[in-house]
Amino acid sequence: MSILFGCSSAQMANNELLKRAESAAPSDISSTATILAVDGTVLREGTSDWVCYPGIPLMPGDLHPMCVDSVWQDFLKSASEGKPFVTSSMGISYMLQGDANVSNANPMATDPNNGDVWVKEGPHLMIAVPKYLLKDLSEDPYNGGPYVMWKDTPYAHIMVPIKNK
Repeated sequence: MSILFGCSSAQMANNELLKRAESAAPSDISSTATILAVDGTVLREGTSDWVCYPGIPLMPGDLHPMCVDSVWQDFLKSASEGKPFVTSSMGISYMLQGDANVSNANPMATDPNNGDVWVKEGPHLMIAVPKYLLKDLSEDPYNGGPYVMWKDTPYAHIMVPIKNK
C-alpha cells in the first residue's frame, strides 16, 4: 500500500528528514530555517538565514543533523570544494543530536586506527572564528570543556560540548 493514513511513503520520508533536521537546534532556530537534504535539495524553504540538514553534508549517508548560520554555510562549501576556509566573523553550528566519530586532527581522516585522537561528540555547538582567536585554546577533546578541532587545518573551529562524554 503506497498511501497510509493519507500520507505517501515519499511524504513520510520527507517528514522524517524534516523532523531529524529540526532536532539539530533549538526550535526557535530550526522552525524558521531552510531545510536542505544532504545533496542540497530544498526540503523546506525557511524565513531566516539558518540552514538545517538531516545529516552532515560532507559525509554521505550520515544521520547526525546540523543547523548552521551563514558563516558555517561558507565553511561547509569551502570544505566540500577542498578550498581553505577563512572568516573575519564568528559563526555558529548546532549539533544537538551529537556527531559521528571523527579525527580531532584531520578532517579528511577515515581510519580511526591512524594514530590521531578520535572523538564521538554528544550534543554540542561548533563555533567558527578567525584563526588568531584559537591559539590559546586546548586541542584536548577530553579536557572537560571547549576545545579546538582540526587546529592545524583551514577548517579549525571550536567545539563546545553540552553534555559530558
